Amino acid sequence: MENPRETHMQNRKGRRLILFPVPLQGHINPLLQLANILYTRGFSITIIHTQFNPPNHINYPHFTFHSIPDGLLETEASTADVIAFHTLLNVSCVAPFRDCLAKSLADVSKEPVACLITDAIWHFTRAVAEALEIRRLVLRTSSVSSFLAFAALPFLPEKGYLPIQESRLEEPVQELPPLKVKDLPVIDTRNAEDLYQLLSRMVKETKASSGLILNSFEDLEQFEMARCRQEFRIPIFPVGPFNKYFPASSSSLLAQDQSSISWLNSQASKSVIYVSFGSVAAINEAEFLEIAWGLADSKQPFLWVVRPGLVRGSEWLEPLPNGFLENLDGRCHIVKWAPQEKVLAHPATGGFWTHSGWNSTLESICEGVPMICLPCFGDQMVNARYVSHVWRVGVHLERKLERGEIERAIRRLMVESDGKETRKRIMHLKEKVDNCFRKGGSSYRALENLISYISSF
Repeated sequence: MENPRETHMQNRKGRRLILFPVPLQGHINPLLQLANILYTRGFSITIIHTQFNPPNHINYPHFTFHSIPDGLLETEASTADVIAFHTLLNVSCVAPFRDCLAKSLADVSKEPVACLITDAIWHFTRAVAEALEIRRLVLRTSSVSSFLAFAALPFLPEKGYLPIQESRLEEPVQELPPLKVKDLPVIDTRNAEDLYQLLSRMVKETKASSGLILNSFEDLEQFEMARCRQEFRIPIFPVGPFNKYFPASSSSLLAQDQSSISWLNSQASKSVIYVSFGSVAAINEAEFLEIAWGLADSKQPFLWVVRPGLVRGSEWLEPLPNGFLENLDGRCHIVKWAPQEKVLAHPATGGFWTHSGWNSTLESICEGVPMICLPCFGDQMVNARYVSHVWRVGVHLERKLERGEIERAIRRLMVESDGKETRKRIMHLKEKVDNCFRKGGSSYRALENLISYISSF
């Protein structure tokens, strides 16, 4: 694979792209990775971002950044209700975004703008782009399968699947194979109608955009990609996984603890289970303790990311019983945040217990590390179902979060014959990733097509 950092670096196209990320870690990472990819192909990059969760400018001296007021009161600057948060931002950002975009377009000291690329959740940007006569492409940061599930969600109440009933959890959703009712990407919010409205608008304004960029690749989601092309009659560019071009570490909103790597250096090959539930998920104290005992009882060394705020009502590790860490005799290492891609690429890492966020899932596939899935909300349930039952590269913790179940899942993945087969399958998938970036591979071609397409505007 060509080194994207060297390719076309000197060949500035004399065109500028304006990108607008949603201010959550799982959305900022892929958008900034995409910005880097497009920069290496000769475009100048301007990033418009909210004051809430601003990206770290220092890591991107080659980009221009513009901050806009997001109108959030201190009480509203919270992702506890992520649907209310997105709904509010789609209203409060309209005027500041329009003014900032208009000013950027009028700036004659910079190259002319080819197009705007926004996260699909920013549905309001279509009307702004049309008013300012600029083409708008959309980036969807989740899997294609979960995007299709989100698109179907507003129509599922009339089919009786929603609201979800306890008695129907195991029932297959005929319209969305292989999903069961319990896998539907429903997100808890004060008002369910807000969820359906946000999704309907996202889908409608994506269909009206000039194109859809996906952080996935043909070989992983072939069937879903075909359905997506049927449903969205716009140019579609599956150019991912983005982390194969550029790691996400430079866009991390949290400080990474590099001691994870020195600790891994002292562990045996493929022996460590790496545990991280992403930047948003929260669990209660009882669940935290079941996880802790399940990890301890598995007898496997483990590297555990316990993010401050992961355990509701606790600062950090206070719920752990006295003597818990001492009794493990160095078999565990706990950090507040880890350099995830380096951890997954480390020879000592043999498994990844994940919340099944899409970025984490892709990073695990790219490094050939099998997964234990503990999805928390939204698209994570869809991703976990695909990991465990479609690609069969992981174990899905579907029952109650209980230490015995956890111990069995870890041992199944790390030491039993089942785990060996799972590892073989994920190594095969890793090869497919490597192939899609080679000259003539699907992601290579999709990126070439995207560059030509943007250059034609």
